[in-house]
Amino acid sequence: MNSTIPSIRIADLTVAYQRKPVLWEINLSIPQGSLVGLVGPNGAGKSTLIKSIMDMVPRISGSIEINGESLAKQRYNIAYVPQRESVDWDFPATVLDVVTMGLYREIGWFMPVRKQHRKRAMDALTLVGIPELADRQISQLSGGQQQRTFLARALVQSANIFLMDEPFAAVDAATEQSIIQVLREQQAQGKTILVVHHDLHTVPEYFDHLILLNVRAVAWGPMQSTFTPENLRRTYGGRLTLLDEVTEAMRRRNVVK
Repeated sequence: MNSTIPSIRIADLTVAYQRKPVLWEINLSIPQGSLVGLVGPNGAGKSTLIKSIMDMVPRISGSIEINGESLAKQRYNIAYVPQRESVDWDFPATVLDVVTMGLYREIGWFMPVRKQHRKRAMDALTLVGIPELADRQISQLSGGQQQRTFLARALVQSANIFLMDEPFAAVDAATEQSIIQVLREQQAQGKTILVVHHDLHTVPEYFDHLILLNVRAVAWGPMQSTFTPENLRRTYGGRLTLLDEVTEAMRRRNVVK
């Protein structure tokens, strides 16, 4: 794959719900092999941007390219991890069943799951640290275990792009560190990962690229040039009460010199 072609290129994207703009004239590109944080206040359009890339919401205008091609040609190359709140956790399925769903494009609907498919699903569960939960019903899992299950489902797809909507929500610190470690390992293999994230304190620690979003793309690019007090003020305005604390955290990590 040509590394000079962005993994995701968005041009003039506008999305509105009931005539109210949610995303307005978004123009940005995400380089291949980057681990990208998508950050902004509540209602900024972060989940909508992820869903727009997946063509799950209608656009008023704009275009999106995946690896230089249309989504229709590259959909197999994207693994999507939705918000936990959007999942029916009462659906009668085991952890292994859920992970194997990531292989349905390869297996085919209503076709039997073979031994090789189950092994790949188990390998993915091992990567995220919960192989012993394979036969557990997903409704019986903790929030962190559920997030690990959906990460395993994404891993088993062997996609080159991961879109993750708040994967650290409702997880403990150990699970969060485990997930970010898995994402770094995937990045080391050349994967591109876009993560909706809320904790500004961990942004410079977790990601090497950043998108600051508040209906518009306020700023985007490498972490050191994008995660600045001025860009944070432009993104959050008066709602950012932790700005001084975050700025100090950035200094400690040598992000702001």
